[in-house]
Amino acid sequence: MKKFHIALSVNNLAASIEDYSKRLGCQPCVAIANEYALWRTESVNFSIRQTGEASGTLRHLGWEDSQAVSFSKEVDINGIEWEEFNARTQADEIEKIWPHVCYSPTEERAAF
Repeated sequence: MKKFHIALSVNNLAASIEDYSKRLGCQPCVAIANEYALWRTESVNFSIRQTGEASGTLRHLGWEDSQAVSFSKEVDINGIEWEEFNARTQADEIEKIWPHVCYSPTEERAAF
């Protein structure tokens, strides 16, 4: 199964988590204070990261694909980065960046 992946930069993680949780109808499955949050619903894999970039800036797009064997990345004709990964690969990346976080991708959340 494929889920569309959207990754945005935000300036205020806490306020963004509150707003996007209302919009998505669920809380993030992982949230790292002042840094990152991820929602995985039936149809979308949505992440936000607090960065120095302008709020709401697109970081990248892609697909969470249960059939993906590994992480891959490419750039489209418009310069947009597209990633493809499975849920475990994404969890491994989260744990690599934030080793103190114990996140398991098996927890599904409410539909988008």
